[in-house]
Amino acid sequence: MSEAVDAKTIVRLVRYAASHPVVVVEPGQGGVTLSAGKDRPPRHFPHGALDRACASGLILCEANRVRATAEAQAFLRRALLAPDDAFQEQHREIENRTVSVDGVRQTARVNALESPLGAIARLKEKSGQAFLPPEAIAAGERLHVDFTRAQLQPRLTMAYEPRLTTKTRGGAGTADLCDTALAARMRVGRAMEAIGPELCGVALDVCCFQKGLELVERERQWPARSAKLMLRAALMTLARHYAPPRPAGRQSHAWGAEGYRPDASGLVTGIKDG
Repeated sequence: MSEAVDAKTIVRLVRYAASHPVVVVEPGQGGVTLSAGKDRPPRHFPHGALDRACASGLILCEANRVRATAEAQAFLRRALLAPDDAFQEQHREIENRTVSVDGVRQTARVNALESPLGAIARLKEKSGQAFLPPEAIAAGERLHVDFTRAQLQPRLTMAYEPRLTTKTRGGAGTADLCDTALAARMRVGRAMEAIGPELCGVALDVCCFQKGLELVERERQWPARSAKLMLRAALMTLARHYAPPRPAGRQSHAWGAEGYRPDASGLVTGIKDG
């Protein structure tokens, strides 16, 4: 069997093992047979493919059973994609989302792991529900976008362009900013005021500076697993700031609706008597 066929055989073997929770290995003529149950068709593979997959750390053999390892998913992503994108795609989680581009809503492919809240968005409660609701995730991503547009990230490289403006000591250098950046800074400032001084720090650390929860807890000397609670409170407050709830009990009336138009008969009588 050629090397190319061996590679494809290993991919099929690893994919079969990764697609089923329990896979039983049965010796057969010229190889082994993998079976995932009565309702699943078995697959026959040569001994060399199983040995190579185990030696590569893609399959674990336990008695008469095999299971895929954590490295198997990355291996399958590389094997099933184009060579140029294989190593990039294994670290991506592509989703289709509706975004607004110049006021027009369009469908775009978005890498969920690129979001500063990508890892936190996958946290679950004990009940199985998401730890952060969608409106909280959207609020955090909106804050990150405004923070980026406001050019508030610290510069990581040397600036080689000449200085064209004179900045006073301690000045913000707003003369170099365009109207879009200035408007974004104002939105970030209003968002921080809405969150409050107790919670705005964790929102900036996670959403804007993209720090992990454990790092935030170490830097702020917080108890373990407390940062995610503070972050949820901050993002829920931020979500209400971006989309304030409608006041309860307020109703709109159209002119001529029953019971809305005022009775002017008494007013007319009073004018005639006067």
